[in-house]
Amino acid sequence: MGALLGVIAAAGVTVVALRVTSGADCSGALTLKVAVTPAALDVVNAAAQDYQRSQPVVNGRCVQVQVESRNAADVAHELPTAQINPHSLWIPDSSMWAAEAQRQSAETGPEAPKLDIKPSLASSPLVVAGSEATMAKVGYPIAPISWSKVIDPKVAVSMSDPTMTSEGLGTLFVIRTLLGNADGTPKPELVGTLLRVGRTAIPSVRDAFSKVTSDAEKAPLFAATEQSVVANNRSMKKNAVLGGPPKEGTLSFDYPVVRVSRQNEQDGTGEAAAEFERVLRSPDTVKRFGEAGFRTVSGAAPARWSTQVEGVQAGDVKLIETPNADQVSELLRTWGAVSLDMRMLTVIDVSGSMIEKGANGKTRVEAATEASMTALSMLPDTTQIGLWAFSTDKKPPQDWIELVPLGPLGEPLQGVTRRKRLEAGASQLTALVGGGTALNDTTLAAYRHVLSGYDPSKVNSVVLMTDGRNDDISSIDTASLIETLKRESDPARPVPIIMVGLGQDADMDALRAIAAATGGKAYQAPNPEDIRGVLLDAVSQRRCRPNC
Repeated sequence: MGALLGVIAAAGVTVVALRVTSGADCSGALTLKVAVTPAALDVVNAAAQDYQRSQPVVNGRCVQVQVESRNAADVAHELPTAQINPHSLWIPDSSMWAAEAQRQSAETGPEAPKLDIKPSLASSPLVVAGSEATMAKVGYPIAPISWSKVIDPKVAVSMSDPTMTSEGLGTLFVIRTLLGNADGTPKPELVGTLLRVGRTAIPSVRDAFSKVTSDAEKAPLFAATEQSVVANNRSMKKNAVLGGPPKEGTLSFDYPVVRVSRQNEQDGTGEAAAEFERVLRSPDTVKRFGEAGFRTVSGAAPARWSTQVEGVQAGDVKLIETPNADQVSELLRTWGAVSLDMRMLTVIDVSGSMIEKGANGKTRVEAATEASMTALSMLPDTTQIGLWAFSTDKKPPQDWIELVPLGPLGEPLQGVTRRKRLEAGASQLTALVGGGTALNDTTLAAYRHVLSGYDPSKVNSVVLMTDGRNDDISSIDTASLIETLKRESDPARPVPIIMVGLGQDADMDALRAIAAATGGKAYQAPNPEDIRGVLLDAVSQRRCRPNC
């Protein structure tokens, strides 16, 4: 039987089709759509050609394989609801996305596809990478690379978006593992790190490689698969990238085969998928994976690899366990919360007791100021922040003064950016200390102020820090304040109030009740050094308010 093998590439889709020209024993075509991570596209295309040479026929129809290059994150988000011309096989770069898609499908209902996650085809560890100049600055390859360099504020790092790339999701998991508490809650250092790297998150790892090409001396560190470092260096032949597995351990990208089955799929699809999978696991395909820079499924690398030639090392790699579906979901929620833009009015108590010093020698107002400025330095210019100070003797008949109006940090304000104006306003707080704690009237005014200018594209909130209880006898009482907040709260325009009680004298019962009335939360910071952690925790949870 004669045959014509055609390979047609268009819009990221490669169609490997067999047209029978004589002795045909099939009628019509059975299309087998395969989605594959871009790094493995050439290898899977070659396997498809091997398969088609056997002139496969299933249920009397010629099998036509369509291989499409797709990012794993995109497929994972689309699979549960995709109904038009869907894929029957999927080869992502990591089972993290396969597990996430499987979880989403299970929650979608009986009409969603069923995902069978099968063993891997190859592997490639996640490495910390950078130009030779950048890696030399952190001591590599003389000393092993460490994830501590990725979370070091003094080291320039580009992290790819975890919602769009496996490298970003893997990096997020490792950082989360290093900086998470035993009970699973994020440490302040984690939130701070994510706020910092989130400001420069890039859509793809290819962008990070491009920065090395354009300016190797200033290019930041980034996380990439070992295979992508090898492939980059083979194609560029200059401005080499070095990649090393961190000594603490790293994730292995595992390239599983995922069978995606649907109730209405063509008869014979399962058989064709099984036959093609056998070709994907053949010795020829295994060899091609190795030639393309992948390790074997067991993690073995070609012995000929060297840092000088490939940019990587062929030794064994310490691995950590790949996150399960629940962990992936939690990772994405954490990132979503931290990366959301906000509109927040910060309100700081400057009553007389705020001058009291803690064990570290700093006054409460100094500690509150320092923590606020630390958080401020991590936020992007699009974030909207305002600053009020309050006590009973500030601006009668009001008990508060506006030091900086609410608006974008990067917006010009009186000749400088609002960020600079906030720094200047915070420096005035100590000089303003005096009077009593005008808590209730100030809280209601701050809430109404943020609600009146509500921005649906941002998380709107009030963060109020105080060390006492309401002692303004002319103000609204606490019970009336709570009832008023409940009455004026609008579920369609949520403005949670985050109350931070400083020291042991703060009226936490009142603060909790006030916060709860708006779907917010009250924290207690017994010591000045606790304030920063409280603020960062509030930032990390702001997406789920009022349902945390």
